[in-house]
Formats: sequence, structure tokens, C-alpha cells
Amino acid sequence: MAVDNIELNGITYAWPKKPVAVVCIDGGDPLYMDHGFSSGIIPTMTRFRDEGFYAVARGSMPSFTCPNNMSIVTGTEPNQHGISGNFYLDRKTGEPVVMTKPGLLRSRSVMAEFSRHGAKVASVTAKDKLRKQLQKDMDLSNGSVSFSAQFADQCTVAENGIDNVLDYVGKPLPDMYSADLSLFVLDAGIRLLEERRPDILYLSLTDFIQHAHAPGAPEADDFYKELDARFQRLQELGAIVALTADHGMADKADADGNPNVIWLQDILEEAFGEGCCQVICPITDAFVGHHGALGGFVRVYCNDGLTADQVLDAIKDVPGIGKAWNAEGVVEELEQPLDREGDVAVMGDATTVIGARAVDHDLSALKGKRLRTHGSLTEADVPFVISEALNEAYAARGAKGGLRSHEIFDFALNGIA
Repeated sequence: MAVDNIELNGITYAWPKKPVAVVCIDGGDPLYMDHGFSSGIIPTMTRFRDEGFYAVARGSMPSFTCPNNMSIVTGTEPNQHGISGNFYLDRKTGEPVVMTKPGLLRSRSVMAEFSRHGAKVASVTAKDKLRKQLQKDMDLSNGSVSFSAQFADQCTVAENGIDNVLDYVGKPLPDMYSADLSLFVLDAGIRLLEERRPDILYLSLTDFIQHAHAPGAPEADDFYKELDARFQRLQELGAIVALTADHGMADKADADGNPNVIWLQDILEEAFGEGCCQVICPITDAFVGHHGALGGFVRVYCNDGLTADQVLDAIKDVPGIGKAWNAEGVVEELEQPLDREGDVAVMGDATTVIGARAVDHDLSALKGKRLRTHGSLTEADVPFVISEALNEAYAARGAKGGLRSHEIFDFALNGIA
């Protein structure tokens, strides 16, 4: 052990006395666990709840994958780590930018910081879009690894700290639109724990199942049973297991199964003329089959002649809008980085999503299924689970309520009795 503890972003983390495995269950709305508890299908997670700690915490806004994973691993909110969506508009170029480049992240991760001080860490993600940011400044010279299930067949020692991952895990390359993508991540974590014994593991899953299947659906039940068995194995191998999620998930369709969508750019162009603004949907990523690039939070960038006040006035009575802010308001209320904010931020209500122009969104990949997606405050609630009992100080913090998902590493490394 190189040091007794590590400081990152104002938090002092104790050096782990045994492996700590933090799992981000992508799309893991607390309702899935509630159903699992009541139906008896997740005995391991039920035991964690009863013998360790369980609460519902609030994640970061907007409730999308990239900002929340970065909040979890940096112990901060977007106003500090800088990642405020999967996409934003670069005002200098006028072009949308995917927010997955390491240079856009304004902090190191817990994994990177520990690795730089001699710890052996493992970061395994379902999709490669997160991998490079999570790996920022990570030292792979001490047995640490960082790779994705998506590109597990392309790993090299130089880039990922490991090669021949498919042989190592003993699984074929999983399909991108399958439960197997998440299960591969967990199986890789188990294999690493069996053979390499990393001090810290971060395992980030994908929300394919949650987008397609509500709590209680047979497919969702089968998936949670598979998760539960793997969490048991992680604990059997001696790890403290900590579980949270990047966001929840909710049904956003009407009684006939049609998505409840506000086409915001169409509305604004009808009011102010074509080209008056650009609506950016920060849920957008390379996997729109999950959600059709429709979520509960968008940003409006005004072009010359249009003001934020005009936009706010024009949409104030649109049914389905939960709340709208100017840039300064959303920065203050939702802890966003001002320099990556639009002129107006708009959030849907509990049953409504917001798009840009109807012609820009291809919903064919939904294949007639009900739209289930995320992005608003109604999907910001996430589970917060620790497999072991907490010490007195952290038990008191947990009992007080108001937990945030970005505290999960703090609790897992500092809070065990």
C-alpha cells in the first residue's frame, strides 16, 4: 500500500482493506428493486438491504448516462466535472459535440486517482463511449485495466491493460442490444476479482432491458435474477459490493402506445421562424434504438434575434412541459456548468419527452413497443446499496436522507463498520 488514503475533489478516501466493487446498474430504477424485494427474486440484494444499507438517492441532472457515471466516479456534480449530457452544442463551431472525450472531463475518477498511487483498479463498461473518460489519467502499469464489453475483442495491453479479453472471460462478444452486454461486464469483473484481485472495481452496465421492459415483466425479472447471482459471487470473492444507478426509467407513451412527445423546435420555429434556434437533445448517443434520441431534458440555443425570455414565454403553456429555465436558473438549480449550457433548458413532466423536429427523430427502432426513457427529475431517483453494515457516522448520514449517487464511493470506501 502506497498511502493511507487518497484525496479527490475535497473527499478523503480510505485505502481499501479489501476489494470494493461499485456497480452502476444503467437504468436501474428503484421500482425494479422494489418489485424484486416483494417477489423474492433477488435474495442477494434483499440481504444487502437487510444486513447492509439501502436507500433511494438522487442522481445528477439531466438523468442521462454520461453525466451520472462521471458524477459517481468523481464524487461531484456536473458543475464540477463538466459533463452535462451525452451531447452539447459547441457555440464556437455551431456543431453538436459528443461529450465522451477525456479532455471534456474536468476531474480524474476515483479509479484513476487510486491507480496513480499504486492501487490496482479495474474499470469495465458496457459501451465504449464511457471507457475513455473513466480511464482518463489512469495508470495501467500496475496491473490496472480499463475496457468495454462492446470492444472486448479489440483490447490491447497498451490501451486497456489487458488483451484476449474474450478468452479471459470465457464468453463470446455480446450483442450491443442484449442483456448479455451487461452480464459480460459483471462476468469480467468476477473473473478479474478471481484472478487479479483489484483493489477497486467499477462496473457500468447498459439499460437495454429497462428501456424495453417494465418492472415485473418476465424479461426484467430474468435479468435481475442474473444480476443478483453475480452480486452474490462478487461478495463471495471477498468484495464490498456497492450498487447504484445512473438514472431511473419511465413509460412515456399514451393509452394507445404512442410516445408522448413535444416537438420543441417545430413549436419554436412556428412561433419565430425557421432557423430561430437549435434544440439539442443531450440524451443522443450512438444507440438511439433504445430511445429514439427522446428524453425528458433538452437545451435550446438561440440564434440572432431570439432571446431566452421569448422562448420561455412561448412555451410556458405547452402541455407536458414540467419546467423551463434560463441558463443561470438551470445552473443554480440543477448544478450544471454554465459554459456548456444552452440559453434555455426545458424538462418534460413525468409522462412526456421532448424532441427537436419530428423529422429528425427515427422511432422505427422502437418496433411498436412503448417508449420507456429518462432525462427528467422524475427519473433522477436511483438505488443506493451497500452490502455491509455502515459505521456509526455513515449510518447517521444515511438515516438523515438526502443522499446523492455521487456519494457511493465515499460510503463504500469510508463507511463500512
